[in-house]
Amino acid sequence: MEAKAKEKEALASKAHGKEALDYTIAAAELYMKAAQAASNQEEKRRLSRKCQSLISKAESLKSRPAGSGVVAVEKRLQIPQQGRSLPTSEQTILLRSSRLHGSVFPPWESDPDSREFSGDPFGDTSEFSLSARQKSVFSGWKRPLEILAQGASPIPSGQGHEFLMEVQHDYDLVQDITTDCSVVASLCACMRHLRPGAKSILPALMFPTDSETGQPKVSTSGKYVFRMFFNGCFRKVIIDDRLPSSSTDRTLYVVDRQNPGLIWPALMEKAYLKVRGGYDFPGSNSGTDLCAITGWIPQQLFLQSDDLDWDRTWTRVKKAYDYGDVVITLGTGRLSPGEEETLGLAGEHDYAVLDMSETSGNRRLLVKNPWCNGLTWKGVGSSEVVTSSSSPHATEDHPIKLKPGSFWMSFDDVTQNFESLYLNWNPNLFTHRQDHHFVWQIPDPVIAESFAHNPQYSMTATADGSTWILLSRHFQDDELGIMRRHGAADALDSLSISSPTSSSSTSPTLAEVSGKLGFMSIYIFAGDKRVQLGANPVYRGAFVDSPQTLAPFEARAGVSYTIVVAAQDLPLPKYSLTLSFFSRGPLTVAPAQPALRHYTGIKGSWTRRTAGGNSASPDYVQNPQYNLTLPRTGPLSLLLCTAREDLPIHVALVWAGGRRVPGGVGNRDIVVASGDYRRGCALAETASVDAGTYTVVCSTFDPGCLADFVLRVGSDTPCAVTLVPPDAAGQLRTRLPDLPSGAEGREKRKWRVGVSAPRLTRARIVVTAISSIMPTIGGSSGASRSGGGGTTTPRSRPIARVSVEYGTGPNRTFLACTDHDDHNPNQSNTRNNSHATAGGPEFREVGVNGLRTGEFDIDPRFSQTGLWLVVEQPGAYQQQALSMNGGDGLRVEVLSEGPVHVGVWETVD
Repeated sequence: MEAKAKEKEALASKAHGKEALDYTIAAAELYMKAAQAASNQEEKRRLSRKCQSLISKAESLKSRPAGSGVVAVEKRLQIPQQGRSLPTSEQTILLRSSRLHGSVFPPWESDPDSREFSGDPFGDTSEFSLSARQKSVFSGWKRPLEILAQGASPIPSGQGHEFLMEVQHDYDLVQDITTDCSVVASLCACMRHLRPGAKSILPALMFPTDSETGQPKVSTSGKYVFRMFFNGCFRKVIIDDRLPSSSTDRTLYVVDRQNPGLIWPALMEKAYLKVRGGYDFPGSNSGTDLCAITGWIPQQLFLQSDDLDWDRTWTRVKKAYDYGDVVITLGTGRLSPGEEETLGLAGEHDYAVLDMSETSGNRRLLVKNPWCNGLTWKGVGSSEVVTSSSSPHATEDHPIKLKPGSFWMSFDDVTQNFESLYLNWNPNLFTHRQDHHFVWQIPDPVIAESFAHNPQYSMTATADGSTWILLSRHFQDDELGIMRRHGAADALDSLSISSPTSSSSTSPTLAEVSGKLGFMSIYIFAGDKRVQLGANPVYRGAFVDSPQTLAPFEARAGVSYTIVVAAQDLPLPKYSLTLSFFSRGPLTVAPAQPALRHYTGIKGSWTRRTAGGNSASPDYVQNPQYNLTLPRTGPLSLLLCTAREDLPIHVALVWAGGRRVPGGVGNRDIVVASGDYRRGCALAETASVDAGTYTVVCSTFDPGCLADFVLRVGSDTPCAVTLVPPDAAGQLRTRLPDLPSGAEGREKRKWRVGVSAPRLTRARIVVTAISSIMPTIGGSSGASRSGGGGTTTPRSRPIARVSVEYGTGPNRTFLACTDHDDHNPNQSNTRNNSHATAGGPEFREVGVNGLRTGEFDIDPRFSQTGLWLVVEQPGAYQQQALSMNGGDGLRVEVLSEGPVHVGVWETVD
C-alpha cells in the first residue's frame, strides 16, 4: 500500500493543476489506508504524518488559481522588491565579493532545476577546516547512511531514505563538539519558520525541497543548494551531503536528539560554515547567522544600556512574535566560572528563544541552551515542566515536560543576566527596499577620527514613517586570517562542552577575538550635505563588532538626512559594504555631496620644536602655521585631525596677513576658530570670509605634545595654503630677559641693552607680548574681526616703541626701528626705516605679530661708540590716553646670521 502511495506522490510532483491535485489526493488516501493497516504505533504515526502532509498540499492546490504555478520564492521569503536598478559599478562589487576561502558564491539568479540533484554522486572539492579539538576525534567525511550505520540507532527499513529529511518527533536540535552555538541557536529559534508546512520558508532556501509542503527532499546525487544572504545579496551555496564523522560518540555537526537520522539542519549548518571558513568557526552572533540563513533584518539590543525601555521593548517584540514577524535569540557576556555555576548560564554563549508568554503581568521567555549537555538557568521561575499558565498547549491535567536544556526565564531576569537581545525581523514589514553597494578605502589614521572620508548618503522620504537602515560589511578572507592569528580556535576550544565552567583563563575570549575585526556604527544628521565631524547627530548608533548594524529611524516627509558610515579600528585597508534602506514609502537615496567645492589636505607634525601649546604658552609662536590666501569672499572650513584621539587640539584663522603669529592671540585677532580644544579633531567653519591673506595656527592645549596631523581646508574657490617658516629659520635666536609692563607706574619706562658681534652680522629684533592669562576653553566662531571666536579671554595689548641706536645723546643714529603696525594684515612686512633718523619710532601696540625691526648690520666697529637696543613704554596715563592697557610683559629676541653678544638691561632716565 505504501509503495502505491509513493508512486502517486511521485506523479503528483511532476504534474500541474488539477492533475497534480488528483494524484495528491490519491496518495493521501493510500497513506491513510497504510496507516490503518500498520502493525505498530511508530509506523502508524509516521504514515499518518505523511498523509497529513499530502492533505495540506492538496488544500494548497485547491486554493490556487488555475495556471498560478509554483509559489514564488519572494512570497515565501516575503522580500520587498528592490527600488532601484544597480549600476554596473555596484554589480561589479557584488561579483568581486563572490569569492571566499577558495570557493565561489555567485549572486542568486534562479532556482536550480530538479535534474541537478540526480545522476552520479556529487562531490564538493571545497576544504572545511577543523579545530585541534575537532581533529582529535575526526574520522573522515562520510555520507549520512555511512555515519548512521556506525551509530547505535538502527536505520529504519522499508522506508527508503525519507527518514533523513522527515521527523518522527518534535525537533530538538543541539550542538556537541563544534562550538557554533550562534548557528545552532539560530536554527532552533527559526524552526517555527523552517519546519515543513504551507508557510515554511525552507523551499526558498534549500534545494531540493517540495515547494508545496516545504518538506526537504533527499538528493539522489548528494548535491544540495542553499540560498543564503551575505556580501550584499542572496547567493548560491553548493555542498555535498558528506558530514564530518567522529571516532567517538561525540558529533561534529548539529544533531536532532529526537530524530537521530535527520540531516537537513546539518546540511544547512555545513552550507553556512562553508561561507564562514570551516568547522573551526571563528565566532559570530546569532543575529548575523540568521541574517545569512534567512535574509531577515538583524537588530542587536544591548540589555545593559540605560537607554533601553524594557516595557516598550517587550510589548513591541511580543506583538511581532505572535504575528511571526521576528525571530529571537539571546547572548550572554563574559562570566566567571563561579557565576556560570551559580546562574546556570554559560558565558559568551548564544541561546534560542522558543516561546514568549505573558499572563497577569508575568512576562517569561522559553529559552534553550543549544549545547547538548549545557547548563540551564537556576534562578527563580526555572522549570522543566510547562503548565497551562505558561503555554496554551498545556493543560492542568496534561502538563508538557520541557526538553533538556530548555527553561522558562522571566523577562526581568533576562534583562539582568544577558548582554544582548538579537532580533531578526521579517523584511515583509516594509514595502520598499534599496540596496547601495560601495567600496571604502580606509583613510589614513591621522584623519580617521573625522568623517571627512567616510561613506555618506543623503536620504529624503516622501512620507512620515519608520525607515530602517542596515549597514552590512562583506566577509573577506583576510578577516578569517586575523581571527585565527589572534587565537579564535583557542578561544572556541577552551569552551568545553562537557564542562563549560572549565574554560581557560589564559585563552582569549570570544569578545576579544571578535573585537580584532573592528567596530561599526551609523550616524544620521539633518541636511543633505557631507559632514566632517560627528557633532549634533539626530541619530547615533552604538559601535558594534558585528558585521551588521541597524539604525531604526523615524523619518519626516520632505526632510533630507545624511547617513554616515562610522567605524573604529577596522584592520584592513579596504572594505566592501552595503547600505540597505527599508521603508513603507518611496525614498530618494544618493551619495551625499560635499558642502564646499574644493578641499585641500596638508600634512604636518607637532615636534619637539613645534609643539608650542595654547596661546598663553610662551612657546605658542613655535606651533605649525600656514599662509592661507583666499582669492574671493566665500565660505571656509578648517578641519584639523590627528591620530591621537586623546590629544586636545585647536585650529584658528588669524588676522596676521599670512605671517607668523608669535603669541598672545586674543579674540579680536581671530577670524574664525574651532572653539573648545577638542580631542582628536577640531573644526572651524564660517559662512563667509573676506578675500585676503590670513594665518592658520594649529595648536595643542599643552606644550610638548608630539603628533602628526592633517589640516583640511575647504572653500568654494581654490585657495593657496603654504607653510609659514619659523621666525628663526636659518638664523640664531638670542633671547633676552623678559621686560615687565610699563603700565604699573605713572611715568614712562625706558630700557636699553648693549649689542655687539665678533664679525659683521645681519640681524633684526622681535618684541612680543607675554600674558599669564590662560585661554578659555569655550569661545564662539565668527567671521567678523571684532566678534570672531577665539581661544582666550579678551585681553589688551601693551604699547611700546623699539629702536636700535648707534651712539647716545643728540648725536645718536637710528639703525632700525619698529613703528609700523604688524597687526594690519594689509600692510607689507617690509618698511623703509630712513625716517627713523629724524626723531625715532612712534609708540605702537604690540599686536598679534609683535613688533619687528627691519634688518640691520652689526659691525664690530660699533663697539667703540656703542650699539644699543632700546625699548620704551609709556606710563599708565599715557596708556589710557591711547585707549590701551598694559600687558603682562614683553619678550625681546635677536634673530641673527651669526653669534651676537648682549649685555644686561639698563633703566634709562
